[in-house]
Amino acid sequence: MNYREVTTTGEYMARLETGADWREEIETLAADVDAEAGWFSALGSVEDAEIWFYDQDDKEYQSVTFDEPLEVAACVGNVSLLDGDLFAHTHAVLSRRNGQALAGHINAGTVFAGELYFRAFETPLTRERDEDTELDLWL
Repeated sequence: MNYREVTTTGEYMARLETGADWREEIETLAADVDAEAGWFSALGSVEDAEIWFYDQDDKEYQSVTFDEPLEVAACVGNVSLLDGDLFAHTHAVLSRRNGQALAGHINAGTVFAGELYFRAFETPLTRERDEDTELDLWL
């Protein structure tokens, strides 16, 4: 296990803009508060979503697109640097009108309404290729 102590530089509450991209809004907040690392949680709803699932055998992401309104029942993740750019690693549980749950890594989604809590860290987290998983992981 890899771990490190983090120092918080700020805590922020934000309302995501209707029509914007869910993940990009998180990255924009991190840039606005000059944070190259942080932890977040969010809730709300999206008009559509692209969810990724990592196939552990093929070692590549599979994409599924939903072109329908979805509730963001839970969303959690972290912000780090990937190839020198801010990256919001975003996982969520989404629900359909009938209550059916969908979950995975949100690559994209059009915000209908969203509320975000973001805790910024002093020391950047940088993602690098992990040979065992072939994922870009920090630490």
